[in-house]
Amino acid sequence: MLQYTFRRILIAIPTIIGVLIIVFSMVRLAPGDPAVLLAGEFASPEVIERARERFGLDRSLPEQFARFVGGLVQGDLGRSTRTNRLVTADLANYFPNTLEMAFAAIVVALIVGVPSGVVSALRPNGPLDFVVTFVALLGVSMPVFWFGLLAILIFSVQLGWFPVAGRGTLSHLVLPAITLGLSSTAIIARMTRASMLEVLNQDFVRTARAKGLREGQVVIKHALRNALVPVVTVIGLQFGSLLAGAVITETVFTWPGIGRLLVDSIRARDYPVVQGAVLLIAVSFVLVNLIVDLIYGFVDPRIRYD
Repeated sequence: MLQYTFRRILIAIPTIIGVLIIVFSMVRLAPGDPAVLLAGEFASPEVIERARERFGLDRSLPEQFARFVGGLVQGDLGRSTRTNRLVTADLANYFPNTLEMAFAAIVVALIVGVPSGVVSALRPNGPLDFVVTFVALLGVSMPVFWFGLLAILIFSVQLGWFPVAGRGTLSHLVLPAITLGLSSTAIIARMTRASMLEVLNQDFVRTARAKGLREGQVVIKHALRNALVPVVTVIGLQFGSLLAGAVITETVFTWPGIGRLLVDSIRARDYPVVQGAVLLIAVSFVLVNLIVDLIYGFVDPRIRYD
């Protein structure tokens, strides 16, 4: 397993380098001069030039990229051109908030999605299966921002059960987690249903029932465990997507996460923060996929890391 982990890390390095090159090029090829934003719209040409020199914007793109990679190797992502704070400090402040919301959202998706998919597979083409399928389709199709605003209107404004926005207590986390996890819940439910339907028709399930085992034991111990491999894959991909795609939910609920930081930095052409945030998201996604691959061996002992 250690050799497999090491190989996966080596494979992930070119991916991260590719992400760095793409993001570095795109943010600098975007229209507008960041030096003007730094110095002010009505600043003199001399002030604008000093701002360009201060942040290294007067250098060529290869030089800027080499400077960024050199700092990255030393653990230095530079300073924000907007706030002059260390990028690592900003990421350390904002990323745990996004991680908290993404983790809560995936927990909601697991608690609701997996049981719904199992129940739906046990009674295929029945009324309950129809309800689960319809709700899953609705969850995938419903815009996140619309559901978030609707949840605020009903549960915060009218009923007063939860805070409207912000981060603080556990009650602040409920609506953002449900909103963010809505689409993942639907996808996990559909994948669990499809995987369970395939496993329930296997010979070892029929053998377990013929041995007189209770239905609950057959479903949970034999069928569900063997059906979890594709479900674990979807869960890992969904968790990575939640980390990278929480910007809309964070905006709706004024959640101080890395998504809002990234959007604000893109608007301000804050290159160091944009590069650092995207790099952190890419590394997180790669790490989540690595963890998912390692979990396969615990879910299905037949899998070997050769």
